[in-house]
Amino acid sequence: MRVLKVCVCAAVCWLLSISIGQSADWGMKEGTPELKSAGSLAFGPDGILFVGDSKSATIFAIATGDTKSDKSFVKIQVSGVNKQIASLLETTPDNVSVNDLAVNPMTAAAFLSVTKGKGADASPAIVRVAKNGTLTKVALQNIPFQKVVLPDAPEDKDVTANGRTRNPRNDSITDLAYAEGKVFASGLATGTSPSSVHQIPFPFTEGSAGTSVEIFHGAHGKVESTSAIRTFVPMNINGEPSLLAGFVCTPLVRFPISDLKPSEKTRGTTVAELGNRNQPLDMIAYRKDGHDFLLLSNSARGVMKISTENIARNDGITTPVKETAGQSYETIKELAGVVQLDRVNDEDVLVLVQASDGTQELRTVPLP
Repeated sequence: MRVLKVCVCAAVCWLLSISIGQSADWGMKEGTPELKSAGSLAFGPDGILFVGDSKSATIFAIATGDTKSDKSFVKIQVSGVNKQIASLLETTPDNVSVNDLAVNPMTAAAFLSVTKGKGADASPAIVRVAKNGTLTKVALQNIPFQKVVLPDAPEDKDVTANGRTRNPRNDSITDLAYAEGKVFASGLATGTSPSSVHQIPFPFTEGSAGTSVEIFHGAHGKVESTSAIRTFVPMNINGEPSLLAGFVCTPLVRFPISDLKPSEKTRGTTVAELGNRNQPLDMIAYRKDGHDFLLLSNSARGVMKISTENIARNDGITTPVKETAGQSYETIKELAGVVQLDRVNDEDVLVLVQASDGTQELRTVPLP
């Protein structure tokens, strides 16, 4: 296994390089993006990394400059990556949380969103893992960037409902994706039906209100609109641009993008119930042996390989479900412990695996 090399030079930062002309093409200006948190990640064109900052309800577009590669494919294999991140950030592994993983399709380098510390002392960081295993902190000073604020995010305060106290602002952005020149963001918004999807053209101008989304949750036997999408993928279904979204406990729901209109409400089609007492963590779409699949990591039900065969003709679940129903799936036992994943190419996926003792490993494996 390749040994991870940690950059510990004076700045301990990977120096970003991108021409002002190129960044200006995307409406970016040089400055310092003031991230309050770093959660969901997604790559756009020209090595641009989208970062979801739930604390400020803001999506940042950062010009990473990560656009050049020797085009050789090297499988990233990094053991103890959370320990290496802790060393890089001058803290301890129990003080580091890896929130998301995104692979740059231009270079196959991996980017991780990280939280250092807890509570009021928490601070965000972005870490890059090169193909050769080198780990570096992404510098966020004097770089080309752009941002957009979600105008309908919940207030940043604790709310008590049904005996539970939580801050809904922490779920203002739960996942991101870039497709068809737009950034899609799931999360919670204000109002009585807070589950929401925003679609924002890029380059950013200003944020618009999201679409309120509701689902029939077979495991609960009712229509719901208060639980945020936890992970989603854009996908063409019979030629129709759509989102496939996973919710807690664990319905999989199809939303035609044409139905996602700002400030309106739409109900998706529940195409699968994948089991209760579980939270979906991350999802990708891929094609293998002439068939299309989803690969879904979960908090309690392992990694599922879900068939999308005939999903366009799936009329949806509208009655209570005891266990599972809808699209068929198999659990990939070889991927036990996977918490985050992203496609590297048409054959491979990069996974973040967490062992029972909390140690984390980055591993490139074939798509199942």
